[in-house]
Amino acid sequence: MARPRLTLPEYVHGVLAGDRAVLARAITLVESRRDADAAVAEALLERVLPHTGGAIRVGITGTPGVGKSTLLDALGLALIERGHRLAVLAVDPSSTVSGGSILGDKTRMARLSMRPEAFIRPSPTAASLGGVTRRTRETMLLCEAAGFDVVLVETVGVGQSETAVADMVDHFVVLSLPNSGDELQGIKKGVLELADVLAVNKADGDAIGQANLALGELQAALRYLRPRFPEWTPRTLKVSGLTGEGLDALWQAVLDHRAALTATGRLQAVRTEQLRRWMWAMIEERLVASFKADPAVQSRLDALEAQVIAGQTTAPRAAVTLLDAFGRG
Repeated sequence: MARPRLTLPEYVHGVLAGDRAVLARAITLVESRRDADAAVAEALLERVLPHTGGAIRVGITGTPGVGKSTLLDALGLALIERGHRLAVLAVDPSSTVSGGSILGDKTRMARLSMRPEAFIRPSPTAASLGGVTRRTRETMLLCEAAGFDVVLVETVGVGQSETAVADMVDHFVVLSLPNSGDELQGIKKGVLELADVLAVNKADGDAIGQANLALGELQAALRYLRPRFPEWTPRTLKVSGLTGEGLDALWQAVLDHRAALTATGRLQAVRTEQLRRWMWAMIEERLVASFKADPAVQSRLDALEAQVIAGQTTAPRAAVTLLDAFGRG
């Protein structure tokens, strides 16, 4: 039997009261693609917006296998011990064939998922651009309104998602493996330029020597890159999600970065830019949806796609034709 739908006041009251069940349903609401849910979701966000903005927003990325979830599990527990309440938004890869997703983050963060001070939300990307779920920004705001003062956004891996996440967080952490030059080759220059903190993970046991080499490689690479902010030089360090070594230093680097940006007013400028990008992301999403739903576009889309695939016309010409049809609609 389907659960009864919540009213807008019930959503608002539940989120602000920190009710985890209501928070989960509110996130499902804003992630919904149903037109009937859109108006309620927008009203909910508007009502809770004054209660947002107080959290430390951190993006964490790295190549597959770097140990993001293990590190987040250990880091989350350490932050709870410091008195924080944290939300982990784990952007989960969806199948490009079936649309299904693994949603295994609660299993990989087994200890953290058992703590009432933590809220873990695996969100399928559903083929959204850059591997970032359509509503990561809105989910972040709902978690802040629910009283979580640290929000950690874990991305799928190194790719387009890094730029998207860096645009919605205050601090960006890039993890690498202790494989020296081979690992450095796997990290794109653009990702290094986004990093506020670079950490070599799995720096434990027999990998300590390799971790030191990898750290030196990263430090050397940073000398040739311009820092994202003039008031901050990206910090490099070694950590181990397995043993917990270096986690205090990692979090201190995040706090130091926050203090440096706050002192110059840069943090407020970053938050302002986040809001601007959120607005434009919504405009682009709505425009694309309107474009695809336009009858004039729909009537010509299949034929033009077939012509492009067959080499009978160019992609730019087909795009212009469809845009012209949309503009006349």
